[in-house]
Amino acid sequence: MTPHHAIGDSGSLGTPAKHFPIRKIALGPSDTLIERRNDGAILLRSPHTLGPYPVKLGERLVHWARETPGQLFLAKRDASGSWRKLTYMQTLALVRTLGQALLDRGLGAERPLAILSGNDLEHALLALAAMHVGVPFCPISPAYSLVSTDHAKLRYILGLLQPGLVFTANGERYAGAIAAALPRDCELAVTEAAPRNRNATLFDDLLTPTASKAVDDAYAAVIPDTVAKILFTSGSTGQPKGVINTQRMLCSNQEMLAVTLPCLREIPPVLVDWLPWNHTFGANHNFGLVLYNGGTLYIDDGRPAPGLFEETVRNLREIAPTVYFNVPRGFEELAAFLTREPALREKFFSRMGMLFYAGAGLPQPVWDAFEELAVQTCGERILWITGLGATETAPLATCANWQAGRAGMIGLPVPGQEMKLAPAGDKFEARFRGPNITPGYWKQPELTREAFDDEGYYRMGDAVRFDDPDRPENGLMFDGRLTEDFKLTSGSWVSVGPLRTRFLAAAAPFVQDVVVAGHDRDYIALLVFPQLDECRGLCALQKQAIASDILAHDLVRKRFQALLDRLAGEATGGTTRIQRVMLLEVPPSIDAAEITDKGSINQRAVLEHRAALVEELYAAIPSSRTLCANLGEHP
Repeated sequence: MTPHHAIGDSGSLGTPAKHFPIRKIALGPSDTLIERRNDGAILLRSPHTLGPYPVKLGERLVHWARETPGQLFLAKRDASGSWRKLTYMQTLALVRTLGQALLDRGLGAERPLAILSGNDLEHALLALAAMHVGVPFCPISPAYSLVSTDHAKLRYILGLLQPGLVFTANGERYAGAIAAALPRDCELAVTEAAPRNRNATLFDDLLTPTASKAVDDAYAAVIPDTVAKILFTSGSTGQPKGVINTQRMLCSNQEMLAVTLPCLREIPPVLVDWLPWNHTFGANHNFGLVLYNGGTLYIDDGRPAPGLFEETVRNLREIAPTVYFNVPRGFEELAAFLTREPALREKFFSRMGMLFYAGAGLPQPVWDAFEELAVQTCGERILWITGLGATETAPLATCANWQAGRAGMIGLPVPGQEMKLAPAGDKFEARFRGPNITPGYWKQPELTREAFDDEGYYRMGDAVRFDDPDRPENGLMFDGRLTEDFKLTSGSWVSVGPLRTRFLAAAAPFVQDVVVAGHDRDYIALLVFPQLDECRGLCALQKQAIASDILAHDLVRKRFQALLDRLAGEATGGTTRIQRVMLLEVPPSIDAAEITDKGSINQRAVLEHRAALVEELYAAIPSSRTLCANLGEHP
């Protein structure tokens, strides 16, 4: 290992981190063919063809069970804190048994499997078993059961699915949701604690059948067009949409990922991962790449939230990942622990090949902090990777598989992926076509029709731009959600995505997220969801202090006032100048569709649900909760 080097926060005590080498890992091609059409569209695709990939994802489980039967595949801590472990051989045997149990119940395309609870071994085994025998399954956000108070989304999803079997880990914990949303004639299976007044099958009872020839026949009948799973995404408006995920989507996308990042093939990946399996990032991408490449997944019960992230740190003190995935908030939380704990840093960076973020824009200070911490620890920087994707793209569509140098780069289309940049006003919308693209939405044909253009490209709804229009090979940058952008009364367009990113970077670590207002208004204003713990630290209030007291404290207000004044002074015009800010006491609500359980903000839902606060924000006479920028010479 390279000798350690000391480095100060600004590089004043040594060489700046950016001058240190990047740890070498095997990377795939990133060159792209570009065609500019007369209609203004720009087509991009890799010149490298995608190699063969499996007919079904279950082939990889069968392969590894044969080639590396004793290799650890899945692990999760039990109630005592010890790791429960499953090898590939053990997993395949259990999957075949569970597959028989699903077939015995007549499950299939019209009677899928629904899973209410979060990531655990039983969830993984049932999901793999369903795919093995061609039964569609649907992992439903636990928040719709545990956080929601009206269970309306859960009722809607179960009504659309019409499942033949519903599984949850703990029946008592989910009893309220089960009573509210699950019909009496639908079989319920639980790992433990069957709810009162409801018959339930124990998970262990699903392991009693002996796998018969029917399992082999069902496995043989699974083809690329077989529906593997349905992943529900809330979208920006309306009810959740059930994205159909076929076997072709899952397998082709994993091959795209492996070709783009061949380091995953060379060294079987070891992950410590919490990302939920009801989302495409945690399930298709992360769980999938472990299975596809014969790696090991340690299921992490932590979360990047107060009081929960310590469990993630506990696991990372013990397990050294080869690649680490998280949302930006998770990286921000981890940076603080790595800064304080040299032993944790040594463990974390000991065999780390790359850091991969998704789900939101990564603040540049977090990027820089990890580069400095890596250099301090091992004398090398670790490659940052990200891309652009969606549930409908399985998810990887573009990837920056090189050292982009800063946050915001989404790279170029991966091999096998066709990309169209379609003109949308003064921006370009990203659209995709390829074997990894969904055929549509579950039992929602009208939404399916709206999702594709007349050339069969999936409409992403995300705007992108070239980092350097004169050098398109430098890659693409994320340029916001088209549905979020709006016009001021001046007629000028406000690009919400870049504005949010700049504010979040400048406000770190005191802000959780922000929503931009200003549609048909004279100027831009923000609704800010603060990080209350960080804000509490500014004013040294007791831990039990309530949100209103923290946000009304003079030191907190002065910090945000100074930030607002600085950003107003740096703005280049009315479309980038924030004139007012309101700090919100009430966190975003999942029932109001303001936030997903992964932490993504729904801009439109917040503005609609908090319309009264928006009016207060723009009142002629500012309320006591509104901070106004000192514009000076910038009206």
